Amino acid sequence: MVAPTADFQPSAFRSTVTLLYAARGVRGFGDGFAVIILPAYLTAIGFSPFQIGVVATVALLGSSLLTLAVGFIAPRLDLRNLLMLGAALMVATGLAFPQFEHIAFIGLVAFVGTINPQTGDSGVLVPLEHAMLAKGVPDEERTRAFARYSLIGALATAAGALAAALPDVLVAAGTSKIAAFQAMFYLYAALGLVGSALYQRLPHAQAQQTGSSTPLGPSRWVVYKLAALFSLDSFAGGFIVQSLMALWLFERFDLSLSAASLFFFWSSVFTAFSYPVAAWLSRRIGLINTMVFTHIPSSIILILAAFSTNLYLVLSLLLIRSALSQMDVPARSSYVMAVVTPAERTAAASVTAVPRSLASSISPAFAGLMLGTAFSGLPLVVCGVLKIVYDVALLYTFRHVKPPEEKSSREAD
Repeated sequence: MVAPTADFQPSAFRSTVTLLYAARGVRGFGDGFAVIILPAYLTAIGFSPFQIGVVATVALLGSSLLTLAVGFIAPRLDLRNLLMLGAALMVATGLAFPQFEHIAFIGLVAFVGTINPQTGDSGVLVPLEHAMLAKGVPDEERTRAFARYSLIGALATAAGALAAALPDVLVAAGTSKIAAFQAMFYLYAALGLVGSALYQRLPHAQAQQTGSSTPLGPSRWVVYKLAALFSLDSFAGGFIVQSLMALWLFERFDLSLSAASLFFFWSSVFTAFSYPVAAWLSRRIGLINTMVFTHIPSSIILILAAFSTNLYLVLSLLLIRSALSQMDVPARSSYVMAVVTPAERTAAASVTAVPRSLASSISPAFAGLMLGTAFSGLPLVVCGVLKIVYDVALLYTFRHVKPPEEKSSREAD
């Protein structure tokens, strides 16, 4: 067995991983209801689809810039303290959102806060958690560790999606609709407190243990090429971030909040159980092949859903897509950590994550405009076509760049 590469002892590392998994679950639960509540709340206070798209754009842009800043300072600071600061920002976001209804103030809170219009591997806390998680994982265990991390996050997101139906329960009990939505933001703040308590129990650790002053060194150009390709993928994904997908279902099919909650629950469940399958598949066909050959079918299915007028067929297609579209997430995270040196991992995670967020922040405003056209499914078509282009480019560019475990396997054969 290959010994862990981290500074932690095995028992201490297991404790660290458990805390990171728990914190990921707490954040996932909050994200699960926030992405559904956000467009419903903004609609309730009078925002148009275009304005909701602008808020989504501003939220992703702010998240990107903050993540970029953290990526460059994290190698010289304590990861634990940075994680606690991120949790504090989550608390502040939940408390601030219900206080305003003007688009300028909503936009400001969205820009500096942690509520994103999409769930998954985005946000300022993600690269920090990735760096902490990768510090002690042997090469052959790394993808499984990230798959478990993603699985826990997705299952928690599924539970959070069910919680998005709570406003309907509160309204039935006599609470106003606006007050019911605001209560969900306060719940989001409370989850930030729980996350902070979990992060506080982590060991002090720095991502960079050497004296190097350059966050990205020998792996710079590999990371930059990956970042460029991931940006294309995320620009495409920005057309259908989950808040806008929920808005599309609300507007086109008059889907209720409770029905949307149930749909996104099953969507997250399908996504969750795709992660261990991705880890299994990557050991057999490789990380790059896993990313590409699961992504292309999901994009084709998305395009088909855009042209369907039957709600049940659309939901079925989108659920099938959920089982495929995120299988690249643990493979992508593992691949980035594999092709850089340990000291570069936090910077690499941020430099690949930030352009993704920046690129995805451009698309929602355009998607909001498209949702108001005669063919409201246009954002789905644009997303599917661009993602297929990304997959082909990724396969062509990195098919020969292998992580250590795949090199070892090839040499053994």
